[in-house]
Amino acid sequence: MKITSAEFIKSAFKRSDYPGELLPEVAFAGRSNVGKSSLINTLVNRKNLVRTSSSPGRTQSLNFFLINNRIHFVDFPGYGFAKVPLKVRAQWKPMVEDYLKYRTTLKLVILLLDIRRSPGADDASLIRWFEAFGIPFLVVLTKSDKLSHGKCIAQQKTIQEFLLLKDEEMVCFSAVTGRGRQEILTRIMKVL
Repeated sequence: MKITSAEFIKSAFKRSDYPGELLPEVAFAGRSNVGKSSLINTLVNRKNLVRTSSSPGRTQSLNFFLINNRIHFVDFPGYGFAKVPLKVRAQWKPMVEDYLKYRTTLKLVILLLDIRRSPGADDASLIRWFEAFGIPFLVVLTKSDKLSHGKCIAQQKTIQEFLLLKDEEMVCFSAVTGRGRQEILTRIMKVL
């Protein structure tokens, strides 16, 4: 998949705010500060399509981007630690669940995990939830450049066993080196 155009379309907090269900969608989910913005920017070969921040919790809505005039990327708010009021964070879960349950154009969820961290029960629960609802997913292990090759392989195996994942359900990624970019784009093309 070659990406030739990418543009921000809109932010949405509820179904009535979403763009029409005309194009297939790929959603990006993960903890705050896991690198969702960096991944999307790397996939589309743009530095600032999605704003990156060192402060967790900047994304507070579902953000829709039009890619190649034929697909939407949807950036979710991060879950877990975020420097936002508890009341705001409490609104994210139902907003994301509503999207996941009812959006008929959703073709794939890319779940990002930091390869340096052990996944938690909430990560495993989210994957089981995708499976229960028949939502295709791909786990992307970000920041793989921060570990040596040997540690990267060992950590990938540990995460895979904990989350009960098949080989094809996981990709290592680095925004610094571009590792995994083509594999992710190929997986996106397969679901389209």
